[in-house]
Amino acid sequence: MKNWFRDGVMRSILRNAGYLASTKLIGGLVGLLALVCAGRGMSAENFGTVMLIHTYTLGVAAFTKFQSWQMIVRYAAPAMTQGDTATVSRAIRFACGLDAGSGLFGMLLAIAGLVFFGTHFGIASDIVPLAICYCTLIPTMSSSTPAGILRVMDRFDLLSLQQIATPLLRAIGCSLCWLCGLSMPFFLLSWYIADMGGDIILWAMSITELHRRRMTSSLRPSLIAAPRSLPSAWNFVWSTNLTTSLDSCKEPASNIILGSMLGPAAVGLYRIATSILSSAVKPALLMEKGFYPEIMRLDPTSVRPWVLGVRSGLLAAGTGLAMVLGIWVLARPVTALFGEKYHVAATLLMIMAPSIILSMGGFPIPSLLFMVGRPRALFWSHVVGTSVWFAVLIWLTHHYGIYGAAGAYIVAPALLVLCALIPTLQSFFNRRTLSPPTQRDLEEETNEVEAVTNTGS
Repeated sequence: MKNWFRDGVMRSILRNAGYLASTKLIGGLVGLLALVCAGRGMSAENFGTVMLIHTYTLGVAAFTKFQSWQMIVRYAAPAMTQGDTATVSRAIRFACGLDAGSGLFGMLLAIAGLVFFGTHFGIASDIVPLAICYCTLIPTMSSSTPAGILRVMDRFDLLSLQQIATPLLRAIGCSLCWLCGLSMPFFLLSWYIADMGGDIILWAMSITELHRRRMTSSLRPSLIAAPRSLPSAWNFVWSTNLTTSLDSCKEPASNIILGSMLGPAAVGLYRIATSILSSAVKPALLMEKGFYPEIMRLDPTSVRPWVLGVRSGLLAAGTGLAMVLGIWVLARPVTALFGEKYHVAATLLMIMAPSIILSMGGFPIPSLLFMVGRPRALFWSHVVGTSVWFAVLIWLTHHYGIYGAAGAYIVAPALLVLCALIPTLQSFFNRRTLSPPTQRDLEEETNEVEAVTNTGS
């Protein structure tokens, strides 16, 4: 393995992941403190209601937003290496326009869903107005332009600092609510302030970086002029939106299903377990954030990006195995911090823990498929995996309650990795038929992504 780390790209991936991981651990611990304070300061039902409102808002934001950061990396990363600031500026302007439009649409959609179906989601009728107010977060939640700007400009140090902001603000707010004996609406308000504050800080960092490079004009939104000079830009953002929307809506959808079938208290238990697991999977997500920009600069016809993918996946899977063992040992002491009324969360956590290995080990696959211009294959992998997972989740929850939902949690990453691995292996064995990224046949990629867009519509 010593030879692995002699590769400059591998070292760059790990360095960028290290920047993010250095503060993500702190953010995870501080976020856990916020959950503990909220769990102890509210009843199980009220805690579950807060989690249900938060995950519902996150789900709608994830479902409606465009992955503008991926579009920025796709077009601006190669341009930055060539000093083409005009293309970088056009990509950012297009991303700003996408975020503005999708954020407004997502907010209106979420409010409409609560007005007509809020009580069917497990939210009490007197709490629905609070949930509607919480949906005003969606325009900032669905904006990933500032993250894309900082990634392209290699400011992972700023991204790592920003990761502390939201959990720290949330922990401060929940601690004050708990110590002062405040009611559930104040806990929800602390969640709102923390999310808004974290998003504002992220935007401030990206604007400062653009100002330093004299590129603040890039923040003018453009949905018509800017994408005209970016080959297949609209098709790319539609395909990535369809794919990531399916992936991002899994956790919020599972919370809504549990809320409607088992009630808010079950959502609270499930949320405790998934929050701890999400923190454990962060290293893979952090590696992906550094892996994707680096892999897009490499030649897909060579062995190098594929070897990097295998090595990165093995490193992440090994880390995941260690985390699973740690969770099995510490599950009960950690969940005991929330109080005796949440003791079931320890069992759920132990059942769901093996999913970490699958999620972390398979993180390079989407980036490799994007590298070879096969978003359609990734999209269909998500369609198949998500459809089967929804059916399994409902069936197991109906027959085995909250423990069935925990068992279904392992099915989602297993199906996704299996379905996406097949086209990835095909692309590897046929890599010599591909063109280098600087001469790639954009017309062929356009036709393929258009097929994804039409099918998804």
